[in-house]
Amino acid sequence: QVQLVESGGGLVQAGGSLRLSCATSGRTFSNYAMGWFRQSPGKEREFVAAISKSGTSTYYADSVKGRSTISRDNAKNTVYLQMSSLKPEDTAVYYCAAGQVPGPQGLLQYYGWGQGTQVTVSS
Repeated sequence: QVQLVESGGGLVQAGGSLRLSCATSGRTFSNYAMGWFRQSPGKEREFVAAISKSGTSTYYADSVKGRSTISRDNAKNTVYLQMSSLKPEDTAVYYCAAGQVPGPQGLLQYYGWGQGTQVTVSS
């Protein structure tokens, strides 16, 4: 079983930037595609970005495309989400997930989720 721990969330002004990290342990990180998701109060969890095992393929939700970059460091067992030009509507708890087969709507199979990290964007 893979364990995931997110970090890097916080309070930022609109237009600012944040880099989220998701450290994994328990299994071979490079065997997993990874994804970032977010959930705002009263809303369903939504896909943000996904990356293939090798990092060569990435996918983004339209809401963050052009403002966010997902990347991974297989030597550090960590996936990142760099977010810039943040908007108040980006406020949410951000979760990372490990799985298989990344695509434009997430992962086809999920093996684990982190506990989430709060991102709050003030206007």
